[in-house]
Amino acid sequence: MSHTAERMSRVDTAWLRMDNDVNLMMIVGVWLLQPGITHEALCQRVQDKLLKYDRFRQRVVQDAVGANWVEDEHFDIGRHVVREALEPRSGQSIRDALQERVGELATTPLDDRHPLWQFHLIEHYDGGSAMIARVHHCIGDGIALISVVLSITDGGSDPPQRREREKPDEAHEEDWLSDAVLKPLTDITIKAIGMYGSGVSKSMEMLANPQQPLLGSLDAARVGYQVVNDVGALLLMPDDSPTALKGKPIGKKIVAWSEPMPLDRVKSIGKGLGCSINDVLLACVAGAIGAYLREQGDDPAGKEIRAMVPVNLRPLEEAWKLGNRFGLAPLVLPIGIDNPIERVYAVRRRMSELKGSYQPLLAFAVLAVAGLLIKPVQDALLGVFAKKSTAVMTNVPGPGKALSLCGSTIRQNMFWVPASGDIGMGVSILTYDGGVQFGLITDAQLCPHPQKIIDRFEPEFEKLLLLTLMLPWN
Repeated sequence: MSHTAERMSRVDTAWLRMDNDVNLMMIVGVWLLQPGITHEALCQRVQDKLLKYDRFRQRVVQDAVGANWVEDEHFDIGRHVVREALEPRSGQSIRDALQERVGELATTPLDDRHPLWQFHLIEHYDGGSAMIARVHHCIGDGIALISVVLSITDGGSDPPQRREREKPDEAHEEDWLSDAVLKPLTDITIKAIGMYGSGVSKSMEMLANPQQPLLGSLDAARVGYQVVNDVGALLLMPDDSPTALKGKPIGKKIVAWSEPMPLDRVKSIGKGLGCSINDVLLACVAGAIGAYLREQGDDPAGKEIRAMVPVNLRPLEEAWKLGNRFGLAPLVLPIGIDNPIERVYAVRRRMSELKGSYQPLLAFAVLAVAGLLIKPVQDALLGVFAKKSTAVMTNVPGPGKALSLCGSTIRQNMFWVPASGDIGMGVSILTYDGGVQFGLITDAQLCPHPQKIIDRFEPEFEKLLLLTLMLPWN
């Protein structure tokens, strides 16, 4: 084990400092296991597999200019793999009790004196066990964490051997930023200068010179606001439609998820309409949200909401390296289109517009630069994303076959990504073992009953399926 301090990357530093009173930057997930497993077995598996990744043994030590990863000399696996009992209240189902507990944990900060992750095992849940996982976003993005956490499943692989190099974290980050951000600048600069002015080039040059003194100075504030102006593509986005889902959250989270739906049925609709699986699923999400708002007396006709969608910017074979390497793309969901067929094609058109867009790369640049700035300037900079959006949405393809953990089958899994600023809704779509499921995490002030949206997802799908079957075969 290495006991030397490692410098946290700029992007990961931005995520570390993004916690606020209403949104914590934790990725939260649930695994349902059949039959149950014991706390001792899970501790042993985590010890044997997960702790081979340095980040899960390291705590974060912040300083005036960022943060370091430092070995936790008082690491105790019992602090991170916790046994819990779940007792439903009178009249409450065991599933409702689990959802309530997940919501509570989503608003409970992790102990920053120790590594920023925790597994909560409910040994006895519905004839099996349930595990709730919480990992701070500064450790890694969704793609990386899924890859790494799956290492604890039966047959999961160990991390590849790292090549020793001088200043590994800083050198690797500069190499990666060069490959992902600076080398593509020929096309980006031409497009960006024409659309937004030469300031974009200035922002990108900052990434090539990470050691320049910016922190804590008046220049830092000026640079922060200049970068906001540089990424005009994000600033010039119109505000999305006002709905009951947008406003000031109170910081109490409620989670809900659906039962899996056969993925083959989704594929058949996509094939029939000439659309992707993604188009079909997102159209159903938009329909479910629109139907919910209509029932609440908030007519969605003619309205659209924007969801910030993470876009992976790393080779998948490097997911084990952890860290955050993704951009954000703004996807407009046509919640006001009642016709399911028309809605699918509207989603397809919007997805096509995003393909080839430089916005995810520009968003990554914003996050990288934000990690250099003092927190008030960072908050103002990243507030751009929150003010223009109603939700954060992820769509992740999971394993095609069921996995097992300590000899028990993982029959269902779900996860939720955090939202920044005052965004009050997180949408997750996950495929696993031939099924697809839909999950929501919402703020109680803005959407107190997310299950009502979840329950509309499958009816929207069935309506789309029926209309697709009624279309002419040619």
